[in-house]
Amino acid sequence: MKVSLITTVRNAGGRVEPFLRAISAQTRPPDEMIVVDGGSTDGTLETLRRAEAITLIEEPGANIARGRNVAVAASAHEVIAVSDADCEPEPEWLERLVATLEEGADVAMGFYRPIARRFWQQVLACVNLPDAERIDPARFMPSSRSVAFRRGALEAAGGYPEWLDIGEDMYVDHRWRELGLDLRFVPQAVVRWPMRANLSETWTQYLRYARGDAIAGMHADRHALRFAVYGGTLLAWSSRSRLPKAVTLVGATAYAAAPARRVLRRFEGSAERARALAVLPAVMAFLDVAKIAGYVAGLIAGRRRSAPGDTAATVGTR
Repeated sequence: MKVSLITTVRNAGGRVEPFLRAISAQTRPPDEMIVVDGGSTDGTLETLRRAEAITLIEEPGANIARGRNVAVAASAHEVIAVSDADCEPEPEWLERLVATLEEGADVAMGFYRPIARRFWQQVLACVNLPDAERIDPARFMPSSRSVAFRRGALEAAGGYPEWLDIGEDMYVDHRWRELGLDLRFVPQAVVRWPMRANLSETWTQYLRYARGDAIAGMHADRHALRFAVYGGTLLAWSSRSRLPKAVTLVGATAYAAAPARRVLRRFEGSAERARALAVLPAVMAFLDVAKIAGYVAGLIAGRRRSAPGDTAATVGTR
């Protein structure tokens, strides 16, 4: 089973070289590697031009979905593996994904763990990255930073939606679930994913994710619940009654329980454990406000916007 590894990149900075080293260290190397650059101006292109054993396609202005479609169209093999050029796949990543496809799966869903060197990044990872053993494979939606699939699976989904600037992989995931394809979770197929370096970058990242959800009509129930919870909390704390306030405190404790358990486990033995627990609620609220703002922005931009003949309005939620 031959494999085409594809990735897209734009201004990856110093991250692209560790990515290329990680690919060269794979126990099962790809049979070809195709990189689509969307218009880098920071030296990324020069790094890629010097790299060996890759096919570089320059597509200035391409968004991620367009870049991936271009890469798939240029690929030669039946199996397509996808990661992001700022990630670092572990050595057995591709081997484990391909083995799952060889067993008959249509899609092999890999996992990801954080690259988190700073305290802020470590707390952020506790909020947004669950542990693999907590994943429900029947509901898991793989990111295209760690996935492999048969070419026919992507064709059945209609390719990556080029009208969607972000969230394109989640959109394809929904299509795969609707089509009833064989999606198998491979928790041992891990890529390392860098957490954003500061608040500004993190805010932009999650605002854009939520904006994409609104435009594509994805996860509407989850976002509606977030609006209801925060709206209800504001009403409760404007009340003179203690009961609504007590209810919101109980709810907030339950909401933070899973991230708090991750803090306790991942910061075990660290002097920063207590501080991480103390700032956790603020980090969670920060991300939620970014998602609320992004979803509103997406609704304004045109909720459930779709390309001609597309079925974005029928995409389910998880």
